[in-house]
Amino acid sequence: MSALSALFIRDLKLAIRVGGGAGIGVLFFLIVVTLVPFAVGPDMALLSRIGPAILWLGALLASLLALDRMIAADHEDGSLDLILTGQSPLELVLLVKAGVHWLTTGLPLVIATPLLGLFLNLDAKASAAVALTLLVGTPALTFIGLIGAALAVTLRRGGLLLAVLVLPLTVPVLIFGVSASSAAIVGPVPFGTPLTILCALTLTSIVLGIFAGAAALRQGMD
Repeated sequence: MSALSALFIRDLKLAIRVGGGAGIGVLFFLIVVTLVPFAVGPDMALLSRIGPAILWLGALLASLLALDRMIAADHEDGSLDLILTGQSPLELVLLVKAGVHWLTTGLPLVIATPLLGLFLNLDAKASAAVALTLLVGTPALTFIGLIGAALAVTLRRGGLLLAVLVLPLTVPVLIFGVSASSAAIVGPVPFGTPLTILCALTLTSIVLGIFAGAAALRQGMD
């Protein structure tokens, strides 16, 4: 546990000091949200209808920014070899690394959502609903991305392939995240139904992400 705690603190410090952390993710999120009104025009009713989808899409793209550094940085400096030969289970190591990624990338997006919802003419109830769905769903984006990061770490220019690998897998999370947000705002589907499915997708992604990522790393580094 001491080794995992040290790894958590180390990755957290690196994520804060190096680009691609909370500040860059929130800034990219802000840019996406502010550009959409210029593209669709000043129709406030339209913005409020598509607001949840825009926020979810912005959060999805922002979460991809630091995925390529989740494991690749350790591979470049040689610490990945030490991790693979260490006593700590690789699955727990990946759980820690994914947790740091979500804390520094996903959680700031959730916190920024109520403020950015103002740009899309969302009231307090709608912004809170979107923030709740992002709180539940963004961990799924991180752990799905973990699989792609593990597959791409040994590939040359793997970062360019990461988005291609990850984005198709995130479609179910995006669908039910937007559905839950829209259900809380306009209905007619009860909010709890898509939110429950979103929770199930997140729990499934956590399990699959850890074990599939560990298997991909062991296979790729052999």
